[in-house]
Amino acid sequence: MFPATFHISRLSPRALCRSLLFAVALLLSFQGLAQTPDCPATQHAPPSAEETREYLKNARDHGFLWRIEKDGRASYLYGTVHVGKQEWLYPGPLMRRAMAETDTAALEMDVLDPAIAARIQQLMLFRKGPKLPAGLQERIRRQADASCLPYAAIAALSPELQVVTLTVMLAKKEGLDPAYALDVMLAGFGHGTKRPVVSLEEPELQMKALHMKTPRETQAFVEASLNSLESEKALGALKRLAKAWEEGDYATMADYPAWCECMETPVERKAMQRLLNERNPDMAKRIDQLHRQGSRVFAGVGSLHLFGPTGLPALMQKKGYTVERIDFARP
Repeated sequence: MFPATFHISRLSPRALCRSLLFAVALLLSFQGLAQTPDCPATQHAPPSAEETREYLKNARDHGFLWRIEKDGRASYLYGTVHVGKQEWLYPGPLMRRAMAETDTAALEMDVLDPAIAARIQQLMLFRKGPKLPAGLQERIRRQADASCLPYAAIAALSPELQVVTLTVMLAKKEGLDPAYALDVMLAGFGHGTKRPVVSLEEPELQMKALHMKTPRETQAFVEASLNSLESEKALGALKRLAKAWEEGDYATMADYPAWCECMETPVERKAMQRLLNERNPDMAKRIDQLHRQGSRVFAGVGSLHLFGPTGLPALMQKKGYTVERIDFARP
């Protein structure tokens, strides 16, 4: 747990409430795409100040948190999810302490930075990818319909981004909404409290990691992804991952490769290698740079970046940090 000298949040309840209102309002401005007539859009109204105070009063800690210390300063590594529920946007007491004890927010990418957002949009729209066989394209259309997502909304994206988007949208059927992504909430919190918000990665590098190297690999990746969507394997894995995150279940998350059924082919294993293992060293290097420059960093990244021998806690330990896992109390 936290050391005895770990002091209570310097943010007053009123300031915390204001900053979270700012974060949630920004988050809900990213509500996404128009829906089909048979699938009316979900309305996400920003909560009032009174509702926010009530959410904060009842907030529980979720996710995965590590405290890392070096040179007399502590920073934190926090595992997020890219879909969520509204109540997950409000940090519990241990999270609030960690956020208050830091002065810099570091995220995979700060999507609230207009320059970053513009680069992401340009990369998404201008990287077309190879043309898919008609059969695979029709299967994508059917999955878009099943996800209440107009195919026209994703038609301009590369095949890889199309199936990734469909996988995220699938979560809405389970009440897990991409409009409540924790990453965007943390960016909004950072900006709302006037902290520096730093991107740990460049959009170009992240987009490269999301794409296969050859047309053959792209086709194999899309086919495997569609098989997983159609058989509901993807939904089952997503539900289990979200439950592990909600409960702070470190053991289940650490065992993700054994149960996700997402690394059964060479192409899937290569994709996971690029998406996780190959990105972690650069993120660790950037966090170390910020910490050595005097910052106390709250680094929020996708939870899977934090586990295993190539996860960020292990890499920071190799850089000489004292690493302590924070276990959240369960009700």
